[in-house]
Amino acid sequence: MTDATPQPQDLYALPADAIREPPHSLASAIRQVGPGLILAASIVGTGELINTTGLGAKAGFTLLWLILLSCVIKVFVQVELGRYAIAHGKTTLAAFDTLPGPRAGASWICWCWLIMMLTTQAQIAAMEGTVGQAAHMAFPRASEAMAGAAGSLVPGWGAFLATRQEYIWAGLTTVAAIVLLLSGGYRRLELITTILVAAVTLFTVASVAILQWTSFRITAADLGRGFTFSFPAAAIGLAFSAFGITGVGASELVAYPYWCIEKGYARSTGPRDAGDAWAARARGWIRVMQLDAWFSMLVFTVATVAFYLLGAAVLNPQGLDPKGADMIPTLSRMYLQPLEGTPLEVLRPLTRVGFLLGAWAVLFKTLYVATAANSRLTVDFLSLAGFYRPAGPAQRDRMVKVFCVIYPALALGLYYAFREPQALIKAGGIAQALMLPLIAGAALYLRARDNDRRVGPGRLSDLCTWAATVAITAVAMYSLYGLLGELWAWRSGS
Repeated sequence: MTDATPQPQDLYALPADAIREPPHSLASAIRQVGPGLILAASIVGTGELINTTGLGAKAGFTLLWLILLSCVIKVFVQVELGRYAIAHGKTTLAAFDTLPGPRAGASWICWCWLIMMLTTQAQIAAMEGTVGQAAHMAFPRASEAMAGAAGSLVPGWGAFLATRQEYIWAGLTTVAAIVLLLSGGYRRLELITTILVAAVTLFTVASVAILQWTSFRITAADLGRGFTFSFPAAAIGLAFSAFGITGVGASELVAYPYWCIEKGYARSTGPRDAGDAWAARARGWIRVMQLDAWFSMLVFTVATVAFYLLGAAVLNPQGLDPKGADMIPTLSRMYLQPLEGTPLEVLRPLTRVGFLLGAWAVLFKTLYVATAANSRLTVDFLSLAGFYRPAGPAQRDRMVKVFCVIYPALALGLYYAFREPQALIKAGGIAQALMLPLIAGAALYLRARDNDRRVGPGRLSDLCTWAATVAITAVAMYSLYGLLGELWAWRSGS
């Protein structure tokens, strides 16, 4: 008797019957865009809503140039990793596993990724906590009712939750994310994230546009100060953390080829061979990937710059900084205060609801996408290291779902333990900043070692990738210097 249970499609295999010719028109190529929008959903999240607005609040307009540089420069490394995945049919960690150097089951750089990924769970913790704050602000009576119900069930919980009502919503958000992650695959992920990215980006850009009819309007002189290429001393540490976390971060760089493979770019290209037909297909699908990467860059750059401008224009003049338990109220004030005393004041109730829904969408989608990516990469790492080798796609999918439960639960515990979103985000940002030069260096090494000239980058792309690597390394060295300084001060008791 045969097992009639249908097996899921192996999205990481390269069967001959999956080969397809690349699109030949811009319109048909745009229909193949998707992995970059998933990436944008991850990027336009905690870092932008909290760290980027916090940077604008501290530095004013002075660091606008750094935000733009951070968004643009790292895409060249992203494209090289995507190119390698399409040309070789390998995931990022599988490619990294071929690098020379020490091994402990898997390559040293794969272990570095694992440490970085576990550290960035602090950022996921911040997302869950901040979503809890936003939901509590939107539904305070529901918060009180749930805290009271908890107190009637377990003695002492009512008093405890009365001062921590965001804990309830953070827990509910975590459960909602887990349920959604367990119930869908790539296509649902792409659909949900595309809708949320579009909604959040439009709302934030509209909020910046509305400033021009208020006392917080942005002038040409303000924008000019954003391109003096200087660092205010009080915001240097936050600036380098922002470089690590805004734009394409280390986590997104490693995850992007996985989304490209699941979308079908590598499957459609087929296994590499010496024929001209394969080279033509590869070049075509690499062009689609480049369109996807640069289109998503435009989306997340517009959103990131909008968040920064809101912080610089509204929070900086008042000396406000979004942090701690008052972070969401401070961010809410950033959207609402400019409307006071203007004809637009009638929009305040609508804007408040829009902000709270937008904050929820920004943070929830990042939690959703980051967990989906981290779970896939963890299973890949376990396979490469020899700890767990799934027999097929069904086993791999089951293990991915296990981590889709573990990681959100772990992050929730971190938030309950530390309760300071900005500090959690900064810790994750520093970890990503330190990992970035390793990823950029690995991309350059893989391209030099395995480059197929038929599908290789041009000289301009080469130059920009090297420039990105130098900039990324400089940021990482500064972050390391600052981290060592803080550790030394802590050890000395100062």
